[in-house]
Amino acid sequence: MKPRIGIGLTTGLAALLAAALLAPALALAQAGGAPKGNPALSTLNIDVWPEYDRPAVLVILKGALAPGVKLPATVTLRLPAASGGAAAVAYSNAADGNLLNLKHEQARAGDYFTVKFEATERFFHIEFYEPIATTAPERNFRYVWPGDMAVERTTVVVQEPVAATAISVEPTLDRSSLGQDGMKYRVGEAGALPAGKPLPIVVRYTKADARPSRAILNPSTGNAAAASVPPAAVALPTPPPGGLPDWAIPLAGFALLGAIGAGLIAWIWRRGPSSAPAAPAGRHCVKCGAALAADDRFCGKCGRKVA
Repeated sequence: MKPRIGIGLTTGLAALLAAALLAPALALAQAGGAPKGNPALSTLNIDVWPEYDRPAVLVILKGALAPGVKLPATVTLRLPAASGGAAAVAYSNAADGNLLNLKHEQARAGDYFTVKFEATERFFHIEFYEPIATTAPERNFRYVWPGDMAVERTTVVVQEPVAATAISVEPTLDRSSLGQDGMKYRVGEAGALPAGKPLPIVVRYTKADARPSRAILNPSTGNAAAASVPPAAVALPTPPPGGLPDWAIPLAGFALLGAIGAGLIAWIWRRGPSSAPAAPAGRHCVKCGAALAADDRFCGKCGRKVA
């Protein structure tokens, strides 16, 4: 019996030791491999724009590093694998400043794409697209902020798709506004988020029109550039479909040059010869041959004294 007790104790200790060794790995797996060492954010804006300019959902992360963070700071964020990675990564020196491209690295890591960059300014901006099923009028989309950074204040903004009805958002966004682009936005505060705490955002709506919002707002072009055209420019006449033929521009240039030349010749012809009185026949300057008037003492052309 003693040998059996010894074997049992040995087996039990081995099991406890294995569990102790596996515990950190299990915790890491449950945390989804959250990046370590990220700095804290003072603010984070999560914008969700379903079917904005394509049959997908544009997600925009706008973060501001906390004032106590020393720059430059290394930041690593996870994006859903279905997004295929970031479509744009930028930085700015002010909350509403001009965005400049930010050098970054991307890599596939399990269920995510990781985006890593060195923040030399406190404001960064990341955009990516996630797919959404549009075969049926009922749309359903879910994005989860994975909690990669501690955030003091989190704001969620959802852009309502044009022509959509029965829109619902989780968490509840208690404010709405009309943007300069004519689209409606729902805004709400999600408060402070500790590192490692995910924030799910769910958007549901019904939409029968398969076109993205930009195409509905600008049916003549259906692209993003149309919204930036000033109203006055839209009223200007436009060339017929297909544009001008290739030979039209050089032909117009030759015509313009011909018109200028003809006008110059006509002007010279109208000026004609000098209006000075004609000299009697046979009296000319002996030096240059210019005609002389009866009372000329000097040649009006070369200045020679008349004999």
